[in-house]
Amino acid sequence: MRPNRSLATIAMLSAGTLVLAACSSKPPKQLPPDPGGAVSTNTSQGTMQQGIVPGSQADFAQQMMGQDTIYFDTDKYNIDAADEMALQAQAAWLARYPNKRATIEGHCDERGTREYNLALGERRANASKNYLASLGIDPARLTTVSYGKERPIALGSDEASWAKNRRAVTVTID
Repeated sequence: MRPNRSLATIAMLSAGTLVLAACSSKPPKQLPPDPGGAVSTNTSQGTMQQGIVPGSQADFAQQMMGQDTIYFDTDKYNIDAADEMALQAQAAWLARYPNKRATIEGHCDERGTREYNLALGERRANASKNYLASLGIDPARLTTVSYGKERPIALGSDEASWAKNRRAVTVTID
């Protein structure tokens, strides 16, 4: 009786495998657009081409060409002339898309305590927010967050790395 029981078990496992295989989903014919704002379009030659959705984060990053980030001197949070130009470009983009919101991230270099850098990062983010508000952007559309020294963009313990990490970054949301 043992051999028949083994055969029955194998037959049931095989049947179960076939049933599960029949239920597998098929891949979609067309993938959804990239959440970052890039879309694929078919050209007349039938090839796929990447485009950027106006008003997306990808559009913001492309239009800003590096001006989505402003940099600060050591222990400072004041907006200088170069920062003003970058923030004016950001304000122009935000004015073009009045339904878009943005988060301004404040960052610091690795020196100093965690608490000090969180407070300094907050002052940097708020300085950027206040300047954008002075240019006519509704402050209700702008939120701030401080990461202090927790999210460095440049690793290293030298002035060049520290200078890259002392920044405020504007990221669009919605």
